[in-house]
Amino acid sequence: MTKEQKDYYKYRFLEIIPGALTWATFIFAIVISIINPLWGIYVIIAFDVYWILRVFYLAIFLAISWFKYRKTIKTDWWQYLSKHHNNWQDYHHLIFLPTAGEPFEVVDKTFANLANSKYNQKKMIVILGGEEGFKDKFNPIAQKIKEKYQDNFYKIIITVHPSNLPGELRGKGSNLYHMGHEVKKYIDENNFDYKKLIVSTFDVDTITHPDYFAYLTYKFLTHPNPYRASFQPMAFYHNNVWGSDPFTRIVANSTTFWLLTDLARPERLFTFSSHSMSWQALVDVGFWQNNIVTEDSRIFLQCFIKYNGQYQTEPMHVPVSMNSPYVGSFWSSMVNQYRQMRRWAWGVEHFPYMVWRFAKNKKIPLKKKIVYIWNQTEGVYSWSTAPLIILLMGQLPLFVAEMRGMSSVLTQNAPFVLQVLMTSGMLGLLMIAAMSIVILPPMPDKKRYKHFKLVRYALVFLQWIVFPITMIVFGSIPAVDAQTRLMLGKYMGFNVTQKK
Repeated sequence: MTKEQKDYYKYRFLEIIPGALTWATFIFAIVISIINPLWGIYVIIAFDVYWILRVFYLAIFLAISWFKYRKTIKTDWWQYLSKHHNNWQDYHHLIFLPTAGEPFEVVDKTFANLANSKYNQKKMIVILGGEEGFKDKFNPIAQKIKEKYQDNFYKIIITVHPSNLPGELRGKGSNLYHMGHEVKKYIDENNFDYKKLIVSTFDVDTITHPDYFAYLTYKFLTHPNPYRASFQPMAFYHNNVWGSDPFTRIVANSTTFWLLTDLARPERLFTFSSHSMSWQALVDVGFWQNNIVTEDSRIFLQCFIKYNGQYQTEPMHVPVSMNSPYVGSFWSSMVNQYRQMRRWAWGVEHFPYMVWRFAKNKKIPLKKKIVYIWNQTEGVYSWSTAPLIILLMGQLPLFVAEMRGMSSVLTQNAPFVLQVLMTSGMLGLLMIAAMSIVILPPMPDKKRYKHFKLVRYALVFLQWIVFPITMIVFGSIPAVDAQTRLMLGKYMGFNVTQKK
């Protein structure tokens, strides 16, 4: 057997581990509930207690990030930057906007937002990247955008990513990879200083907070080593929130609050979706990886490994807003939502990558390796198993015990204990429900909303009743789906989330 063959089988073994852990947990829960229901009840209660403690633990970090967010957005960062950091004028922002067939209205809204941000737009170079497969639709849109906004920015660069290049996976990562190399030609031809360029990568529907670029520049200028850091904003999904259905709203808000808890724990924070970083670091790692699905978080790991663990993700408590997967039709939106969550869950592909690369890099401190591998493993494991075990499999040992006529203090009191635990967990859910209302953008001033504002806000609060359903349908199941595919070697392609 050649070395390449041995390496292949070793890497495949690592790909199997996450899915194997998940399925082993399900099988164990079922088997122990049937063989010994009492032990099954003990296990379920212990699991629920662990998760209740974890919910309250995460609620603390959620509150910390929340207060930082409320404090941050009260500052006029453009005025503060102009007054205290005059060297901001030495820097340019490179803004990458990859597309995949989105309509003109979506692209135009993003450019209009950039043109109206509280920053000097003449310090912005905007790169709009299309796909060759959509060129008949993209080229007219790109031309129209360039004609409309070219005077607003320092430069608008249009790129078209060729289809079917060898070694590439069709998707956002390969488009960004091509965009990066095309922009590098322009940067080199015009002798820009790599260290004076700040990169931001957004989905094409991303609407930034008015102070985003001022705050980003401030964070970059005041960071001890901005060339060894990525900058992660908050992610809202508010562009179409008032037209969305309750299910997509809940899933979108759940993503926002998950990211908020991680923003308070930068030692475990990866880049996610929209992010910013230095051009120097991006060039050093050879741009985004072009043969994977989850390039947005992989870019952090590329830098972390390249710089031997001396790289971090810096929290930014200002939001960017994107579209939820709602596309008008309820069932089409549900399918769109599921595919988006499965694509995000495909981030499990980072586990074998981390273990493999960490093992080969002896310069990364062992403690950092352990922390990142543990966080990644625990994260994907909890994502796939916790909702199903708590909400469904937790009832199995009780059902088996009742069927067998087993009677004990534990079996008689277990339903009450589980109910108390679930009720305790609802306290954290109530806090999230309240926050989900506070962060909402103003309701559109349309006739159909005008006389029902209070009712609409009440419904946004009450919609969290279906949270247990969304945890399973758009949490556990797509995560199990992704992990099982990786375990079986059925690799996913990149599913583009439809935007409307």
